[in-house]
Amino acid sequence: MLVAVTDHAVQRFRQRVAGALDARPAIVARVTRAVEAGRMSDEPPPGATGARGSVYVRDLVDRSVVFVCRRDGDELVVVTLWEQEGGVTPPRVPRRFTDALKRDDERRRDDG
Repeated sequence: MLVAVTDHAVQRFRQRVAGALDARPAIVARVTRAVEAGRMSDEPPPGATGARGSVYVRDLVDRSVVFVCRRDGDELVVVTLWEQEGGVTPPRVPRRFTDALKRDDERRRDDG
C-alpha cells in the first residue's frame, strides 16, 4: 500500500510528535509499519468526530498518536493526526487549546 501525507499532517506531526526536518518520510514509515502490524481501524478514537470514510492508524512508537487517513484507490492519504486523551502519555497539546481553535474557526465562518 502506498502512503501519501498532506502538508497539514506534516505540520501537526512537527508540532506534536517530533520537530523532524524530514517529517514526511517519518510519517510514511510509521504509518506503513503500523498498517503492516494490523493497527488500522474504521473506528475513530474516543473524542474524534469520525468523518465518514476515514481510516485510523494507531502509531506503534507512540500509542497515543492516531493517524487519520483516507483511502484513495490503493493509496492511503494521511490527512492529520490525533492524540488520544487517556492514553499512555497525555496529549502534548491539551484539548482546551484545540477546542479554542475550533471555536475561533466557527466564529470566522459565522462572520464571513
